[in-house]
Amino acid sequence: MGGCCSSCCGGHSQDRLYAPLLAESEREAVSVLLRYLENRGEEDFFSQGPLRALTTLVYSSNVDLQRSAALAFAEITEKDVEAVNEETLSPILLLLQSPDFEVQRAASAALGNLAVNNDNKILIVEMGGLEPLIKQMQSSNVEVQCNAVGCITNLATHEDNKVKIARSGALVPLTKLAKSKDERVQRNATGALLNMTHSDENRQELVNAGAIPVLVSLLTSSDPDVQYYCTTALSNIAVDASNRHVLSETEPKLVACLVNLMGTDAVKVQCQAALALRNLASDEKCQVEIVQANGLVPLLRLLQSNVPQLVLSSVACIRNISIHPDNEAPIIEAGFLKPLVALLRTNESASSSTTEEEIQCHAISTLRNLAASSERNKKAIVDAGAVDKCLSLVLSEPSSVQSEMTACLAVLALSDELKQYLLGVKIIDVLLPLTQSPNTEVQGNSGAALGNLSSKVGDYSAFVAAWSAPSGGVSGYIQRFLNSNDLIFEHIAVWTLLQFVEGGDADLLALVKADEQIKSATQVLAEREVAPSSGPAEGDLIDLEDSEAESEIVALASRVVKVL
Repeated sequence: MGGCCSSCCGGHSQDRLYAPLLAESEREAVSVLLRYLENRGEEDFFSQGPLRALTTLVYSSNVDLQRSAALAFAEITEKDVEAVNEETLSPILLLLQSPDFEVQRAASAALGNLAVNNDNKILIVEMGGLEPLIKQMQSSNVEVQCNAVGCITNLATHEDNKVKIARSGALVPLTKLAKSKDERVQRNATGALLNMTHSDENRQELVNAGAIPVLVSLLTSSDPDVQYYCTTALSNIAVDASNRHVLSETEPKLVACLVNLMGTDAVKVQCQAALALRNLASDEKCQVEIVQANGLVPLLRLLQSNVPQLVLSSVACIRNISIHPDNEAPIIEAGFLKPLVALLRTNESASSSTTEEEIQCHAISTLRNLAASSERNKKAIVDAGAVDKCLSLVLSEPSSVQSEMTACLAVLALSDELKQYLLGVKIIDVLLPLTQSPNTEVQGNSGAALGNLSSKVGDYSAFVAAWSAPSGGVSGYIQRFLNSNDLIFEHIAVWTLLQFVEGGDADLLALVKADEQIKSATQVLAEREVAPSSGPAEGDLIDLEDSEAESEIVALASRVVKVL
């Protein structure tokens, strides 16, 4: 984004070069420049001749020559942008300080053109270009404002410049110009503000400069670019918890505005509106507000679109909204379950693999959130085909997706009504290989799912059938977790083992009793010495939570040993 307003620069006027009473050096410079303009394909402007001639006109006391020089710089740099040195920038920066509006306008256009190049962005700021640009932003001339802001916008795309711009005093005039009645100025100003929202410090500077109410007010702009810049800027600002609080307390119409923007024709605006709501929905209050503002309808529509970025932004948003327990029923009633399950699909395009991976992670995490607090919801999610999809895909998915899928299966496995169904669809055969995943989260989630299935299941025949296979079977999984030296894994294993030996299944109990490695590892845990939890002595470093976890593991292991 950025650049000068194309209508602000004007063309080169040869007539202006023939001003009266020219000094000999000026006359010679005019001649050199005219020759260059007539044969520009034959000579490089940045070579000594044309640049030196133009510099001569810049230092002239004749304002017409200065105007001509500024216009020539603007025209030449519009067509020929490359990394330049101080010799090129110095005369342009001098022209910026002219009191003449035409000189200012063309000089800032030239600077904006050069600021497309990354090396030039750094050099312009290092040479003091911000100060005259800030003065021009406060000009009464709209064309001057337009080009000055466009130049600042380009400069602000370089990471090294952002803090310098934020501390230069530019944010207050930028914020004021965002309210300009001129659409070009408004577009450039909001683009510049957006470019300043990519770091914590700069976002705070923007908030301090009063940018939030201006950005919110411009969400209703008729210009899609302005809508996009403001929506994206607010989305970035909402990354910070303190700023989310400010937005929530001071902008009561923000959520409704963003919900409306999800219904615009511009895909990029729809996408950013959903992402802004996603960031706002990191807070509990906003999670409810989005549902109350009828945000579920446009989110569902975007989630079912054919545009991957729209799908990603909407499913990321619904994931955060689904965290709030009060939103579970409305989301399910709005018809999200089958579309969410449909997003669990084999990725056929390598070029979009990252996007598809993120979409799947958000979709399955949303289903897990919806399953959290209700047996009815768990059953509805199973009926929508979530388990079938997970079991068919999970072994071939990236570890990030495997982690989310196994976490969802672990939650569903808590349901007493669903356990027998889950065992019947051979969930154990899928979970056992995943307990050997190189990813510890996948291992832990898979073990937790198996543990949840083992409690009060009634029929343990599926565990008996899978005792030795696949992937080392239930026996191998229990042994690995018991010997892992990881408190979470040890707890999962010994708790699951307790369900086995107290579950009343004679065949399973016999298998456990015959497994010397399991018995030996359990005996070791039962005899483990636990650090006292009454509090560490001075100078000792004892994690009380670990101490409590170890105590529970020892207690569970002791119960297993007693039964055996």
